[in-house]
Formats: sequence, C-alpha cells, structure tokens
Amino acid sequence: MSDPRISKVVVLRDVCIGAAPCTVVAPDAFELDSEGKAVVKDSWKNTAGKTVLEAAQSCPVNAIEVYDEAGTKIYPK
Repeated sequence: MSDPRISKVVVLRDVCIGAAPCTVVAPDAFELDSEGKAVVKDSWKNTAGKTVLEAAQSCPVNAIEVYDEAGTKIYPK
C-alpha cells in the first residue's frame, strides 16, 4: 500500500464509542479525551498516512473520516 497524502482527519464524536483501537494503531495521532472519546492529536501529521488510514479502518463504528489533499473523503467510502 502506498502512503496516502492525508490533509484532514475527523473523529465523529457522536459515533465514537471509545473502543480505542485507533489509539493502539496510531498513538501519535489519536488519544481518548476525558469523556472517553477519540480525538485527533495535533501531532497526527507526524504519523505516516498509511498508519492514520489503518487506525481509521480499525474503528469498529467507522467514527474516523480521512480526507486526501484534494478534500475528497478516502475513508470510509
């Protein structure tokens, strides 16, 4: 898999259930806040695009949206 160029990552807080696989796959990109919901860390851009995408794909409820440089949503489709 090539490393996708990601420009934006969004966590849908109303969808997130706090299962936290994103924090395991990409701990430099995601963390749980005081409400037990995933949030995107400021340092997410230091994480390989492929890893951010894998973290989004690990979410059991598809609460993480990933966008490419053109602003097109690449996950979930």
